[in-house]
Amino acid sequence: MSISRAFGDVVAVLALVLSVVATIATIRFNNRQKSLVESQRLLNLRLLAREELDAETNRRADLSANFVKMGRSSWRLKVFNRGKAVASNVSITWPDDDDFLIRREVEAKFPLEVLEPMQGVELLALVSFGSRSKHQITLRWSDEYSESNEKTVYPTL
Repeated sequence: MSISRAFGDVVAVLALVLSVVATIATIRFNNRQKSLVESQRLLNLRLLAREELDAETNRRADLSANFVKMGRSSWRLKVFNRGKAVASNVSITWPDDDDFLIRREVEAKFPLEVLEPMQGVELLALVSFGSRSKHQITLRWSDEYSESNEKTVYPTL
């Protein structure tokens, strides 16, 4: 009887050791699983933020202006929409002491009802030898994102 009792004790100890090893492995697995779930949660939050930013970008127009040289001595100010949304009710202003655009031409074209993405409007620029090389221009427009957008640009010759 003592042999079977010793054998039973050995089996019980082995079962206890196996149970402890299995418990430790389960705890380690659960910890790795928790870190994986947390990583997936953070990734989903980042993807959601990126999608929201893309959706917002698709609803925004991005207006800018730049001088373009046409021919040998003719300059034009090009106002363009590089955004992904349509800009409406576009207006342009600049300081009164800076007469580099023909006001009559500006008044004929602006306020511009619609400026599609990747579309532009050109205005004849009055450039002479004594003209300043940098000009301040304020653009205002409406789009799907906001009814009152404003951007000040400083195009240079």
